[in-house]
Amino acid sequence: MILSVRILKNSAWVIQALLFFKNHLSVILGLGLIAAFGRAAQLGAFGPVTSFYHYLLEIIIQSARISIFIYTLGLTNLKMGVVRLKKILSDKNTWQEHGKIAVRKIKKEWVSLLTSFVIYLIIAFIINSLINFATYQTCLYFKLKTSEIISDKASEWVIILFLKNISVIPFSLVFNAVFLLWITNKMKPVSFNN
Repeated sequence: MILSVRILKNSAWVIQALLFFKNHLSVILGLGLIAAFGRAAQLGAFGPVTSFYHYLLEIIIQSARISIFIYTLGLTNLKMGVVRLKKILSDKNTWQEHGKIAVRKIKKEWVSLLTSFVIYLIIAFIINSLINFATYQTCLYFKLKTSEIISDKASEWVIILFLKNISVIPFSLVFNAVFLLWITNKMKPVSFNN
């Protein structure tokens, strides 16, 4: 019991990312679906795509992903997310201030940083393994083709990237945005009962 509480306390960053992902699942999943359908269309799931539509779809896909990151960075406020990102990228004083806070945080909570990162890697590995299993070890690909849901010429990458765009990619974006908030003390700490 004590070990599990210690692990929880040392994984605040990944827990905050999981809680944010869970609490805002509909928005994150909606944006993920936009990216997923865009990527599937790009890969020819619904038939051939011209180069113009390929580039247009890429803009839509990346816009959806950036929106997830900014939505998380702003803690559901897109305007605040843009402001924070702009400050991080362009304001030298903010960059130096956040850098000092980050160095102190890493020195003080390096175990939490490492634990959260390892837990994230385990979660990503499990999700990717499940996606590979669903693609290669089930009849999903065959069923989608025979039901004419996807084009007969579409590869299994349509399924792989569709599933990644609604799972591991949005979670990774949330995880990275929460990392920036966590390392600069902009995220409320998770409280655990002893």
